Amino acid sequence: MANLALFDFDGTITTRETMADFMVHAVPPRRQAWGRLLLAPCVIGYRLGLVSGVAVRTAVVRVGFAGVPLGLLQARGETFAATALPALLRPEAMKRIRWHQRGGDTVAVVSGGLDAYLAPWCRAHGLALVCSTLEHRDGRLTGRYRGAQCVGAEKARRVRAAYDLAGYDRVYAYGDTHEDEALLELAHHRFYRGREQVVAAAEG
Repeated sequence: MANLALFDFDGTITTRETMADFMVHAVPPRRQAWGRLLLAPCVIGYRLGLVSGVAVRTAVVRVGFAGVPLGLLQARGETFAATALPALLRPEAMKRIRWHQRGGDTVAVVSGGLDAYLAPWCRAHGLALVCSTLEHRDGRLTGRYRGAQCVGAEKARRVRAAYDLAGYDRVYAYGDTHEDEALLELAHHRFYRGREQVVAAAEG
């Protein structure tokens, strides 16, 4: 049986969070300007630990994308994946991905980031993708996520829905924040910020 390798994206494959960079790339300057004003209390609350990352992302998506044509989002995502993401990649993470691919493993990115830019990037690198998506109706974004954001326990739930974990010899998982803990718990080999964690024999 082959192995399964699950990689968080932001901070694990990349050197930093990419959603803010994508918002700058995809949202018109005027909307960015008044969006910063509207979202300032939410961002301050997040930095103080009073507002969750899920709540901040929900607000950012609503302000940034409500009413935007789906085609425009997809076009901006393609461009962002091709021009901005290459400079943000961790060489050691990409080396590890290629190591798994050479071994014939199934490799999937599991991210709270948006499919608008993650899907084209993953296609270019031959990777599967499990991530957050945005809701749209009649060709325009509603400003809401479609379903739950792919973070925390939702990462593990979606992986289980997409893959029969018992069908793999070994499962590897890579993450860098507390939002990846549930993902890491799925794996026999768990890597947190580049270091492999010790897994109890009963779990492995």
